[in-house]
Amino acid sequence: MPCFALFDLDGTLADRQSALSDAVTSLCRTHALTPAAERWLLTELADRANAANFARLRNTFDLAVPTAQLWQEYIDLMAAAVTCRPEVLKGLAHLRAAAWTIGIVTNGASDIQRAKLAATGLADMVDGVAVSGDLEIRKPDPRLFELAASRCGMSLVGGGWMIGDNPAADIGGGHQAGLHTIWLRGRPWPEDLTAAHHAVDDVTDAIAILLNETE
Repeated sequence: MPCFALFDLDGTLADRQSALSDAVTSLCRTHALTPAAERWLLTELADRANAANFARLRNTFDLAVPTAQLWQEYIDLMAAAVTCRPEVLKGLAHLRAAAWTIGIVTNGASDIQRAKLAATGLADMVDGVAVSGDLEIRKPDPRLFELAASRCGMSLVGGGWMIGDNPAADIGGGHQAGLHTIWLRGRPWPEDLTAAHHAVDDVTDAIAILLNETE
C-alpha cells in the first residue's frame, strides 16, 4: 500500500464547533442581532455553511446588510477563530518526513474551507485539497476522493487511507473509494455501515497508526 492518506477537515484536523460558536456570536454582536437570531443561525450552520444560509438570515430577520457581506464576514470570523492543535500539525510534519503524501478531502463551500486551511497552517502541510464546493459533489461520492488523490499526484487505484469523524461521509466514502479507514469516535455509528479498519479517539492516534505502517 502506498504511503498516501486523505484527511477530513472539520472535526478531524480542525475544531469547527468552537470556532462556529465564536464566529456566530461575533457576527450577531456586530449587527445587533437578537438572541433568537443567534440561536437560529447556530442551528442553521450546525452541519454546514454557505451563502444561502445568510440569504435566509436576511429574509427571516429582515436585515438590510447584503448577503455577500454577511457571508464574507462569517468567513473571516471563522478563519480567525478556527484552530488546529500544534500536535496535529507536528504529526502531519512527521508523516511528510516519513515520505507520506497527504491530502484533505472536505465537504463545504470552497471559499470558507480554503480560508480555514490557510488560517490554521494546514494548507502548507498537505500535497492537495479537494472541497465539495469545487465540483458541487459531496462525500461520500467517490469522485471527490478521486479529485483529492489527483491533486496530490496520486491514484486511488493504488489504495491508501482515509481518516475522518463522519461515519457515512468519511468512512463509508473511504470504503467506496477503495481506501483503508480510520474513524475518530464521537458520532453515532450507523448499524448498516461496514466498520472502519481502526477506531481512535484523537487524530494524533490515527497519525501514529499511519507512521507505524512505515516502520
